[in-house]
Amino acid sequence: VPALLPNDYCGDVHERLSLYKRFANCTSQDAIDALQEELIDRFGKLPEVAKALVETHRLRIAAKPLGIIKIDAHAESALLQFVPNPPVDAMRIIELIQKNRHIKLNGQDKLRITANMPDLNARVMQLKATMRSLVG
Repeated sequence: VPALLPNDYCGDVHERLSLYKRFANCTSQDAIDALQEELIDRFGKLPEVAKALVETHRLRIAAKPLGIIKIDAHAESALLQFVPNPPVDAMRIIELIQKNRHIKLNGQDKLRITANMPDLNARVMQLKATMRSLVG
């Protein structure tokens, strides 16, 4: 699913670029909420691709304190890449893998989730659940 602000939603290219930059600079879920509300107030209901943009940034913010630097999610799997020596208790990762057969280590710094995630909602829910398990 593309994650963007389409031309027919926000027609001005400079405005879109400014909004992308503002999303990239958000450091909290509250900041994302405020920007989402602003988009709805200014341009109307969010199209699916704009919702995907919002959710992508929500995941980015949730992932950062866990040391997750990259998330690559598709319909059948997702890959979470961590910084070296992430600030996550290694026992949490081991417990997560032992309790969930669909989650495996993939190299030294990656977790692979193999699950049916046909749409954005399913991917976001699976990724958030996995991240919550890592926090405790």
